[in-house]
Amino acid sequence: MSAQGRPLPKYVRKEFDEYLKCGRLEYGFLRLRCDSCRAERLLAFSCKNRGFCPSCGARRMAQSAALLVDEVLPERPMRQWVLSVPFQLRFLFASQPAIMGKVLGIVYRAISTHITNKAGYTKNRAHTGAVTLIQRFGSALNLNVHLHMLFLDGVYLGENTYGSSLRFQWIKSPTSEELARLTHTIAKRIGRFLERQGLLIRDTENSYLSLTVEDEDDPMHQLHGSSVTYRIAVGPRQGRKVFTLQTIPACDPQQWVGRVDGFSLHAGVAAKAHEREKLERICRYITRPPVAEKRLSITRNAMVRYELKTPYSDGTTHVIFEPLDFISKLAALVPKPRVNLTRFHGVFAPNSKHRALVTPGKRGKGRKISPHDEPEDKSPAVRRASMNWAQRSKRVFNIDVETCNQCGGTIKVIACIEDPAVIKKILDHLGNKMPSDIHKRQPQSRAPPKGRLFN
Repeated sequence: MSAQGRPLPKYVRKEFDEYLKCGRLEYGFLRLRCDSCRAERLLAFSCKNRGFCPSCGARRMAQSAALLVDEVLPERPMRQWVLSVPFQLRFLFASQPAIMGKVLGIVYRAISTHITNKAGYTKNRAHTGAVTLIQRFGSALNLNVHLHMLFLDGVYLGENTYGSSLRFQWIKSPTSEELARLTHTIAKRIGRFLERQGLLIRDTENSYLSLTVEDEDDPMHQLHGSSVTYRIAVGPRQGRKVFTLQTIPACDPQQWVGRVDGFSLHAGVAAKAHEREKLERICRYITRPPVAEKRLSITRNAMVRYELKTPYSDGTTHVIFEPLDFISKLAALVPKPRVNLTRFHGVFAPNSKHRALVTPGKRGKGRKISPHDEPEDKSPAVRRASMNWAQRSKRVFNIDVETCNQCGGTIKVIACIEDPAVIKKILDHLGNKMPSDIHKRQPQSRAPPKGRLFN
């Protein structure tokens, strides 16, 4: 794929190339055998990308959510704070991730100060904590860089020394007036920061961003800009609005949300200390992949139709893409290499001296756990924390890849097949020997069909 005759960056092309191989036996697989009935099956390799692959994204969602609940987030009330930014900043954050990291620090300090002051303490005595998931996508597959922050719904009180005990104090949920003031504070501080960086120019009438991009010929700028503004990026209809379907009546905008100059701050979702299942559902929501296959369909005129998870306030329920523009939307969602989309703050930060005291995993600065220190009779929390990826998938999706479907025995890996010549021989053998039973031995492909790869 290319945009206006210009090749896309290598990391984007790699994302598509590896996705086309995801879940296809022609590119390698594991041989699995049951210890009891000796039945064998094949498990194709996955791409493990973090861009738009629905299968790998769902697996990463299950792992990340379970890991956060079991090892990081304590049994304390938690609240989700969601910050959306104006369209111009979405483009800025996508093109310059370092600026996004600085802005994230501003947002965390503003919210943590609000929580500390509401609890009636100073930051020297009260300690907050949060986990931030940076989402790059909106419900319509558009580029929408925004922040999902899981904050402690209260503060920890204690001495600032190693090994000290901490006492938790809960605070009341924020009011709409507090959200409005906090949103205004965040918008003001971000504006001042961008001015100091030379990225925001103000005059007597308006303000605008002064973006200095390193490579003006980079086609990703065009894709990012079109995706942010819900416009078509390539093709004869370039620059026009993406076609939408409004199939339900319009409704009033969401209440209890702070809105100031394009900034939106929502804090209406919370989980109590004992609601661990609800907390895990929240974690799965904020770590979900951008594309849900079940909401994708092809129209009669070969257009791509995507159903919104939650309808817009104007009644929009579907968006329609041309095939090439749909690919461009996926390309815009691919993050740059080495951009960390999960951040830990406060008592949850890796260098925090309180992390080992408050987190279920008991790991942090000043505390190291060796295998000899672990008790033989592990508690349920310790057992959950030591789950592997297969056990976490069973926990979330009710899919047990380690158990035989025929007899219930244990599945083990007996071989890893990567040689193309060996792969061809095995697949040809299975296709010629058991054509009626081949569907039971070959898993459903996750990547799009490509026809026969070996001539």
